[in-house]
Amino acid sequence: MEQRIGSSSKPVEGAGFDPAFIPGLTAPAAKSEQEQEPQAAAPEPAEEPEPEQEPEAPAAGAPAEPEEEEQAPADGPVFEASDRRAKFAADHRGVRLSLDEENCEFRWNEIAAVETESPRFGKRFTITVHTPDRRWYPIEIEATARARFKEWEDQLDAVLDAYFEEA
Repeated sequence: MEQRIGSSSKPVEGAGFDPAFIPGLTAPAAKSEQEQEPQAAAPEPAEEPEPEQEPEAPAAGAPAEPEEEEQAPADGPVFEASDRRAKFAADHRGVRLSLDEENCEFRWNEIAAVETESPRFGKRFTITVHTPDRRWYPIEIEATARARFKEWEDQLDAVLDAYFEEA
């Protein structure tokens, strides 16, 4: 009679077993057996190091290409609202929320809806970003005056009309 040592079942994952579990994020990939064991096969021949070459500078007439999308200015509308703790920004790249040291960024294809709410009393303007997986991310921004609410809604509508496409 054979007896197996250890369990052949896959470990259970989820918030009940791991308090840091976030749905949608995958665990780090396990190393394959080949990567874990160093290869003790034939030693590689020694190669002579090549002399370092300096990167070529662009020609005087050629414009330098931006390395990142952030460096390229957008011609479209931009909306930014902030107070001492919170910041909301929307432009051609997407939407960025910031509260104290916490930040999150959404590209336009990751957004299902953007909702605004201005209170009847008070000066806290609420912007909520909804994602397709039924999650929402609200942020409250304190305005200097209630008159800013209409200005902010008009600017945000211009950005949403330019970049946000409903599927």
